[in-house]
Amino acid sequence: MCGFDHTTTPRSMDSHALTALSPLDGRYAGKLAGLRSLASEAGLIRHRVQVEVAWFQALAAEPAFTALPELSRDDRAFLDRLVEHFGDGDAAAVKNIEQTTNHDVKAVEYWLKQRLNERESLRPHAEFIHFACTSEDINNLAWALIIQRALVEELDPLLARIDRHLATMAKDTAELPMLSRTHGQTASPTTLGKELANVVVRLRRQRRLLDQVEITGKINGAVGNFNAHLIACPDVDWPGLARDFVEDLGLVWNPYTTQIEPHDMIAEACHALMRINTVLLDFARDAWGYVSLGYFRQKLVEGEVGSSTMPHKVNPIDFENGEGNLGLANALLGHLAGKLPVSRFQRDLTDSTVQRSLGSAFGYCSLAWQSILKGLDRIAPNEERLAEDLERAWEVLAEAVQTVMRLHGVPEPYEKLKALTRGRGIDRQRIRDFIAGLDIPEADRERLLRLTPSTYIGNAMQMARDIDRYV
Repeated sequence: MCGFDHTTTPRSMDSHALTALSPLDGRYAGKLAGLRSLASEAGLIRHRVQVEVAWFQALAAEPAFTALPELSRDDRAFLDRLVEHFGDGDAAAVKNIEQTTNHDVKAVEYWLKQRLNERESLRPHAEFIHFACTSEDINNLAWALIIQRALVEELDPLLARIDRHLATMAKDTAELPMLSRTHGQTASPTTLGKELANVVVRLRRQRRLLDQVEITGKINGAVGNFNAHLIACPDVDWPGLARDFVEDLGLVWNPYTTQIEPHDMIAEACHALMRINTVLLDFARDAWGYVSLGYFRQKLVEGEVGSSTMPHKVNPIDFENGEGNLGLANALLGHLAGKLPVSRFQRDLTDSTVQRSLGSAFGYCSLAWQSILKGLDRIAPNEERLAEDLERAWEVLAEAVQTVMRLHGVPEPYEKLKALTRGRGIDRQRIRDFIAGLDIPEADRERLLRLTPSTYIGNAMQMARDIDRYV
């Protein structure tokens, strides 16, 4: 039989991975397990359960809310276990209820009532699950917790690893001179470490801005005014209770909302991630280019194939994969940031379906960052190639020479160096002969004669060493 047998699956691969529509849940599923536990459908349901249970407990603990008595220690422990031990089987049970309700948050409410009805001491109070809540009271807090955990537990640790790797490389190569290229042409030399330090400092600034995003939440009813709360229990300080509740979840309380928390913080987080991705995209393309120029050697991996027809190939695939997935991440993040803060009147449902792609946006970020880390692990500077290019680029000293000439009033210094170097090959001897004939002080002439492309690096070395001053 020719071709692939569609009735069989390789033993080493889960059949779901072969049939998943998204590569995040298929080809790359093994790299995103942490995010999947947070931002998958099961993860969302689990966080909804957490919020519902916490609200029930907060009501029971509020002295002014006399309709629900204070919970016993055993009842509190029972409720805590519902959250802590909530598993995929429980999520499947909620989804089964949703087949009837056709409403995902109501299904969570019904599942929790079933659990409370199993316990005699809680059975009389089951109707206080989801008390005075609109679905978005639960959803916005669940998503806020997911976003917070995804950033802190999954994404920022990857950025920290990239930072450490790049910072170490920058310091290790602080003294390694490298030919610059502006507009693709030879330009004043730098050091490899300084160019890596540029990336580190850019990333650190964007990470600080991401850390400053306040993850906000609300729990204030159908249109944000505690309408049902106040008509039922006017003696409760509902805004105060809501503030304490949201802050106890580790979030920042937003008192002014419609039915939905306006999602501005999601837009802020998405924009911050987009800027981080843009910095990394810039780096990935440069790293790819330095591999192409031979400035980086790539470590060989036993058994790996670079091309199906050209045996010699060792391709910079990790930086290419990183670049591609950064583009996908930013496409999703851009839509999320632009769409989610916009809602018709007090709410429409377009945000609900769009928010479900937050996990995909985070997934593409994670996948891209992992690829870049893998690429960094596989490259090392090629000092011989770096030195070779510098030795062939004596024309880059024209900037230094014409600047010293200008300092001492030599007529038309720029034009003279332009005539000597522009579009023409120039070597050590030609530039030295030119310098030797200059009417400038002897000390400056000697300094220029000692100059080489490898030593004309300004303060690049010190800048690379000092990056930890810019945390």
